[in-house]
Amino acid sequence: MTDWVLHVDMDQFITAVEVLRRPELAGLPVIVGGRGDPTERAVVSTASYDARKFGIGSGMPLKIAARKAPENAVFLPVDHDAYESASTEVMSTLRALPGAVLEVIGWDECFLGVTTDDPEQTARSAQNAVLESTALHCSVGIGDNKVRAKIATEFGKPRGVFRLTAENWFDVMGDRPTRGLWGVGPKVQKRLATRGITTVRELADADEAELIAEFGPRMGVWYHGLGSGLGPTVVDSTPWVARSHSREMTYQQNLTTTAEVQAALTELAGQAFDDCAAEGRPVVRVHLKVRYAPFETKTFGRKLPEPTTRRATVIEAALALGATLDHDREVRLLGVRAEMAMPEGGDSAERTPVRGRI
Repeated sequence: MTDWVLHVDMDQFITAVEVLRRPELAGLPVIVGGRGDPTERAVVSTASYDARKFGIGSGMPLKIAARKAPENAVFLPVDHDAYESASTEVMSTLRALPGAVLEVIGWDECFLGVTTDDPEQTARSAQNAVLESTALHCSVGIGDNKVRAKIATEFGKPRGVFRLTAENWFDVMGDRPTRGLWGVGPKVQKRLATRGITTVRELADADEAELIAEFGPRMGVWYHGLGSGLGPTVVDSTPWVARSHSREMTYQQNLTTTAEVQAALTELAGQAFDDCAAEGRPVVRVHLKVRYAPFETKTFGRKLPEPTTRRATVIEAALALGATLDHDREVRLLGVRAEMAMPEGGDSAERTPVRGRI
């Protein structure tokens, strides 16, 4: 009997939930985002596989999605309550699997820690249980750690099972671009490429000291290990402890004056603070997100002199960050994130430098 990590990822979760409620949408390109109006400013939350064939994906402005979409595409508003309800049912089903340890990492994905001599059978049992209880499909990645299990899921989609371990890591991943690694985004990929590192195997074979020089002592070591598929092995059922609360708004009309920006930041910062206050935890850092017209996004933050439970202090910090914005540019989105102090006892879960708890 061997310890395994299974990564369960719901297939096109949000759109699948919508199709369950509206069976007539099956097989159609379905795009969920904003209030479901592609003429408004909002981004795609998710797109069905039929919509993805047209180059539509998460984070894309709805207006661009509408230009790419075929005539029979269906745009729907985001319904958080419906997805939360479906997610709860999925996780309850998986939590009930005999001998499984469940670690929730999102609405539509989780890790299962299992001890078995047949992980594929366990994966299929998980898929069948979820399908029977929710009528939703999922893919399962099998790994000897969380990183490999997470990456394995992509090879199993949709509705499949795939195993990725130290034994077949380089056979499967070695010649793939570094962008195929979980946690390596386009910016990191470009920085690696400037050092002649373009594939996963090249990253694994790279000089760790060189990576530390480029990314720092923590991230350099992490990226080097990622080339070999190294990662945490323990699945922890401890409930996730939120690090922060954020509020953001995309404005249908650009904010063009300093007064408009200040008023918006005051409202958003107040809402973010109230979310933190509801948990009874002080705020230690405030972050600002701005999207200038037409679509350039920047984020930055500021540590507070000391943890605070004062609403006014958080708002003042957000306004101070807002004062550093380019006031000659119009603003289409603002967001404020309030980072909280950890509760007593903290969070003992294993973490990665780039993805937090996985």
